[in-house]
Amino acid sequence: MCLRDDLGQDLQRNRITRRQVLGLFGAAALSGCATSPVGGGSILVGMDEDEEKAVDRKLAPQQFSQDLGAVQDGTLNQYVSEVGQRLGGKSHRPQMPYSYRVLNANHVNAYTFPGGAMGVTRGILVDLDNEAELAALLGHEIGHVNARHAAQRQGQVMVAQVAMTGVNILGSAAGVGGLTDLGTQLGASALLSSYSRDNEREADALGQEYMVRAGYPANGMVGLQQLLVEQQKESPGMLQTMFATHPMSSERRDTARQLAEGKYAASNGRDPGRERFMDNTAGVRRLKPTIVACQQGEVALAGEQYGKAEAQFRTAVKATPRDYAANLLLARCLAAQDRDAQALEYARTATAIYPQEAQGHKLVGVLLLGQKDPAAAYEHLDRYDQLLPGDAGVTFLKGVSLEGMGRRQEAAGYYVAYLKRTQKGKAAEYAYSRLQGWGYVK
Repeated sequence: MCLRDDLGQDLQRNRITRRQVLGLFGAAALSGCATSPVGGGSILVGMDEDEEKAVDRKLAPQQFSQDLGAVQDGTLNQYVSEVGQRLGGKSHRPQMPYSYRVLNANHVNAYTFPGGAMGVTRGILVDLDNEAELAALLGHEIGHVNARHAAQRQGQVMVAQVAMTGVNILGSAAGVGGLTDLGTQLGASALLSSYSRDNEREADALGQEYMVRAGYPANGMVGLQQLLVEQQKESPGMLQTMFATHPMSSERRDTARQLAEGKYAASNGRDPGRERFMDNTAGVRRLKPTIVACQQGEVALAGEQYGKAEAQFRTAVKATPRDYAANLLLARCLAAQDRDAQALEYARTATAIYPQEAQGHKLVGVLLLGQKDPAAAYEHLDRYDQLLPGDAGVTFLKGVSLEGMGRRQEAAGYYVAYLKRTQKGKAAEYAYSRLQGWGYVK
């Protein structure tokens, strides 16, 4: 008997299993030439400025949620925003709608969307030494926006490619698939990867210029680059995304040093802002043991070393019981081991800690479907949909939940909506088969 027939019978009996749900998903115009804002020369771009901003509005919320949302520390987010706005105002494109937030992700990275929506992970923030290094990090990202690197590389094709990554929702939600899930957690690499070394050199140079214009010492860029070179040697696993999105080399550090000691030498007597940085980042820096444990757990999870990963995540939860990321990661690790009841406990804790962040609700919904509670699953999936609308996978899962509740007509509506988004994969095959079986299609 085929999978969809089994699943249809189980749904009617309200006996859908997590493996059946997972199985459904396991198989599931260029703008032309423009004038460079930086050099004034002609560049071939894939988006005009309005389209750059539209990409941010469409995709940035999804990616920031994949990186577990902004940290629940208003003072810290405000501080990072103030540093960023100081830099953005000195850039070649001060009119762009720059925005900044520190994300709950534990890996080492920072990234920007083409319109200037930026994320800095807590994993990199806790290793910076002063405000000048933070300014170098943000200045580099602002440099990418000003040079229009994303517009030059991807354009509308980028939007289409990223939209397709939303199909494999269930595996990433439940932490299944090891390396695939870590890749999801590592965040922006699929969207923002493959900056060329020339792009990186240009972003470095622009970032260093902007930070000096904004009143920072140029050697802050040297400090940032030295930190990354050292971490690449010591913990390469935690830097996969940083080096995927921002290829690193000692040559870049040496170039920054040459500029700091030459062109910008006069700036190096300025205050690097260490005391201000330490005061404003005190809360997140206290979490460093938790962050390190989560980092090690994610690397182990990527290698399907579930026992090691679980131990690290439990260490993180013990150190900071109310840490959203630690609880969610432990839930994903337990789900990957088919320990759904325990996973559900930690996933629910995560949603209680951070009810405004969508990923916890999605995981709870998936696990509740596996626990044969479609009504409760629907509530959490609907909450996810309210917080982060437009996820095709969640549309399908809401249909599954409604079918499990015996609400066939409403389920059919969600299946139709899902099929409008995609017609490929087992989920689409299942949705179509139900519509056909119920007489909605011939």
